Amino acid sequence: MPMAMPMPKDAEPGSGPSRTHGRRGRTVRPRTLRAYALGAAGLLLAGCASMPTSGEIRPVQASQGVDSQVRVFGVPPADKAGAAEIVKGFLEAMTSDDPQLETARKYLTEEAAKTWKPGSAVTVLSAGLDRSPIRGEKDPDGPRWKVSGTKLATVDERSAYQPETGGGRYEEFLQLVQENKQWRIATPPESLVLSESDFQRIYMPANKYYFAGGTLVADQVYVRQRTDPDSRMDPTTQTVQSLLAGPSRWLGPVVETSFPTGTELRTGTKSLSYDGQNTLRVPLNDKADNVAQPQCQKMATQLLYTVQDLTASRLSRVELLRDDGKSSSLCSVTDVNAAAIANRPRSPEYQYFVDDAKRLVRMKLDIASEDQPKPEPVPGPLNAPPGFKAYSAAVSYDERRAAVVSEDGHGLYVVSLSGSGVMPQLVLTGKGAKPNTLTAPSWDAAGDLWIADQDPQHPALWRVPGGTGTPEKVQVAGLDGRITSLKAAADGARIALLVEQGGRRKLYVGRIERPDGKGDVSAVSVRELRPAAPQMADVTAMSWAPRGRLLVVGRESGGLVQARYMLTDGSMIAASLPGATGLTAVAVPASEDESKPKPVVGYSDEDGIVWLPPGAQWRTVAAGGRAPVYPG
Repeated sequence: MPMAMPMPKDAEPGSGPSRTHGRRGRTVRPRTLRAYALGAAGLLLAGCASMPTSGEIRPVQASQGVDSQVRVFGVPPADKAGAAEIVKGFLEAMTSDDPQLETARKYLTEEAAKTWKPGSAVTVLSAGLDRSPIRGEKDPDGPRWKVSGTKLATVDERSAYQPETGGGRYEEFLQLVQENKQWRIATPPESLVLSESDFQRIYMPANKYYFAGGTLVADQVYVRQRTDPDSRMDPTTQTVQSLLAGPSRWLGPVVETSFPTGTELRTGTKSLSYDGQNTLRVPLNDKADNVAQPQCQKMATQLLYTVQDLTASRLSRVELLRDDGKSSSLCSVTDVNAAAIANRPRSPEYQYFVDDAKRLVRMKLDIASEDQPKPEPVPGPLNAPPGFKAYSAAVSYDERRAAVVSEDGHGLYVVSLSGSGVMPQLVLTGKGAKPNTLTAPSWDAAGDLWIADQDPQHPALWRVPGGTGTPEKVQVAGLDGRITSLKAAADGARIALLVEQGGRRKLYVGRIERPDGKGDVSAVSVRELRPAAPQMADVTAMSWAPRGRLLVVGRESGGLVQARYMLTDGSMIAASLPGATGLTAVAVPASEDESKPKPVVGYSDEDGIVWLPPGAQWRTVAAGGRAPVYPG
């Protein structure tokens, strides 16, 4: 049977200790906090053993949770083991960390052991495998066993997670034969087959980064939490290898890599590490030897952000090395240089919302201050007499323009947040007869504006190029329902859509395609919608968050409303926030500047506009108002 060995566990980012900020701000009463680790606790099958770093070996029953950092080793088949034992032992051995899956191969025939190459492909089941012999069948070679289960997802050869919609059925047949008077499996599965708990114990999510236009985009994949049994690479090197192999199929049509075709790690590279100056040196093969410096620096930028997401320590510099055996440098980039190349949104100065007087107002972001922040009207024509009454708004990333929806929810305007003057002409008019037909708008980093018309008779997604161009209706392939809320990602490559279906709201992420690559508005479309929060029965609100995640407010079937960080591929919950049961709106800054942390902002009918500063409790900062937003 496999044996489990605990390994050091990294701290999961989440809410810190509670404390009250502000002298005059009312602290919202604490509510339940439930944290979810990125690597959720898995279950080992009965008959396994857990081996602590000290103390005696103890059995692990199926009901016991095993830490995600536990290391599992397989046990080879017993002499003269029956067919049932061989099948069971093989399925358990597939969950092991044995190099080259050596133990699992011992359950196979000699020929099958040589040719079995599951690679990085994984079939993830919602629970364990059912296994049963095929009875009433006389096979001259030996018995056949059926293994089956409910398919939750697959991880493809590019390490990308693909959720299974509708709960597909997994079914495989294992042919057993006699070899040297021992039962062995002649037809193993083409991929690894793991329960969800085993998958979360063995694999961890990682981001690799590619360019969409001039902006970096996170592409989520899964790598082994420890050394990969096949490649013998550590998690960092696995992720870098995946980066060099190219983007996932889902994101591939809208991003590009700076690495020349065929670029790989130098032969024999199994581990990458930092030196004392927090510099990572990455040796590449000769495909990258002749790249120009600007391209090389973009390559190093992709690597820096990819590796930076994997470590708790700060990565200050990446250096790329030639394939000459002398470790001569191709180029290097510092974190400061990379930030300019990555073209990420800057840290916002203000947080915005619509106050009780239906004005767009802002609050200075100074969470270190002990004073209560005070709302002030935004400058520019919005608040010039007699004043424009707003229902919702979005502010551009440079905080120079606002897109506002009128009080009746029918008119979209784009207004300067400086100077004076009169309100500009309408950009778009909603077609619905009911009030509030237009959703809240959203900007992307390229300066394009996105909004949806909720009119049941004329539902549509619209894009306004540059915020001032002619509105273009955007085709959303596979859309089944009505868009009630949206948020474009800062990178301009993805968009999150809240879609009403049968009285419930589901969250989807779509890929924004511009086929000519030059922003031709007539060609823009949203493709391949995929569920981003399949665990939730109903989603109330959402916001993009740093590192390609989403902060989602919703509830599971029969559960309470909670706010949770989700991975956009729908694979797992990264962490949850305390006390979110009353939230109906939420906002997180797109900036990833950890030196200037900003609060999560929300709205509830009971408390108004509330902030959750890092490591603190929710506090009310404005008893009235609605529709809180950060730039974007």
